[in-house]
Amino acid sequence: MSAPAPAIAPDPGTPRILARVDPDGIGWITFNQPERRNAMSLDMWTGLGVVAEAFEQDARVRVVVLRGAGGKAFVSGADISEFEQHRADASQKATYDAVAARGQAGLAALSKPLVAMIEGFCVGGGLAIALAADVRIAADDARFAIPAARLGLGYDYRGVAALARLVGPAAARDMLFSARFLDCDEALRLGLVNQRVAAGQLEAQVTAYAARVAANAPLTVRAAKAAVRAFERLSDEAPAGHVAALVAQCFDSEDYREGRRAFLAKRQPLFQGR
Repeated sequence: MSAPAPAIAPDPGTPRILARVDPDGIGWITFNQPERRNAMSLDMWTGLGVVAEAFEQDARVRVVVLRGAGGKAFVSGADISEFEQHRADASQKATYDAVAARGQAGLAALSKPLVAMIEGFCVGGGLAIALAADVRIAADDARFAIPAARLGLGYDYRGVAALARLVGPAAARDMLFSARFLDCDEALRLGLVNQRVAAGQLEAQVTAYAARVAANAPLTVRAAKAAVRAFERLSDEAPAGHVAALVAQCFDSEDYREGRRAFLAKRQPLFQGR
């Protein structure tokens, strides 16, 4: 009997997202903007959605792995160089979010296991992407943070809820209030990551883990993922309209404008609370 034809990887429509499918059923999605530590641009969000949707439909893909190119970062957040043009206030944020929503929705709709392979920086929106994964395996040099408070922007309810479910409200408050970096040991202790691996062994360990998952019964794995998701949705229904209003206030504030200016000028921001 001849071997089955290899799965054809989808075209993300941008070179900043790479996709491939291995013969053992592992679908790989690579964030490919290493010169900006894989910061997410709008075209990357679109490409992420395209690939995630294709992998969900491809029966040969049993498990999906997310990773960053270059070895320095998983994803270092949003591409702030785009903010002045695409995300300068609450109105533009709504348009930006509509584009990013396809990528987020593509990950959220995956019925197949999603593994985040994390090395280097996993920051802000990058951490939100990692939180969308079912399992996070990190190199011992990985560092985690949500720097929203240093930029003056707001962090949406769903991202905060996902973080709080995983690490608990107290640790989530600490991360959000201080905007400090966590090393991999602390992330493991808090439950932010499932496994800590020596940096030089990360790809081999993740590949072996993903291959093990891919070899298991797909219907059983899908049912298990659906059950855990049903449990997690208990906090998705919380009334959060006031949170959305506070987030919009952040994006329309002078502090947010100051945060962008300070970031681009590489100086400490001076926030006024308005």
